[in-house]
Amino acid sequence: MSATAPLTMAASAALDEETARAELYGLLAQLYYSAPPPELLAPLRVAVTEAPSAGGLLEEPWQQLVGAARAQGDAAIAAEFERLFGGVGKPEVFLYASHHLSGFLNEKPLARLRSDLDALGLARSEAMPETEDHLAYLCEAMRYLIAGDDMAVCNLATQRDFFAAHLQPWVPALCDGLEAHPAAAFYGALARFTRAFVAVEAQGFDLLE
Repeated sequence: MSATAPLTMAASAALDEETARAELYGLLAQLYYSAPPPELLAPLRVAVTEAPSAGGLLEEPWQQLVGAARAQGDAAIAAEFERLFGGVGKPEVFLYASHHLSGFLNEKPLARLRSDLDALGLARSEAMPETEDHLAYLCEAMRYLIAGDDMAVCNLATQRDFFAAHLQPWVPALCDGLEAHPAAAFYGALARFTRAFVAVEAQGFDLLE
């Protein structure tokens, strides 16, 4: 759902666009879940930064993200992740929907999310330590709803409803806070890209109304 894409397009172009959306959600999931390993950062640093159509809403924030990855080494980015989201006790930046929507962890937003995930046939693996309202898990759920094979749930209507209920209400505010954090260099750039991506997604879903 590119902001610059025409409303009518060839089926192959639409397929390519959906693949790109799924890949971007997958990338966000990895970058927010844990300190990115070298095998994730290496291809990001050599990624193409020019959009097929100049002036797309994602072009500049994507260029900034790739530039931020190139400007820092693997160890510096890992240390930044731990400074912002890890450590012992309270993190400096929370990546959980419940915290941003209710002010507390494990509150009603998480319960609603679990109900919706259950209806979609999705559940958190017991091996995963974070709760389902972690941004990485929500991005991974969106990736599945775009790229999965079960057309009963993997369709635009379900994507729109899940996005509107569980990402759109709080992710822009998270990005504002993360970008303003003095220690966020790479993750500040990631916040700018995430905000722009969420805005493009919201615009695309509005066209379905």
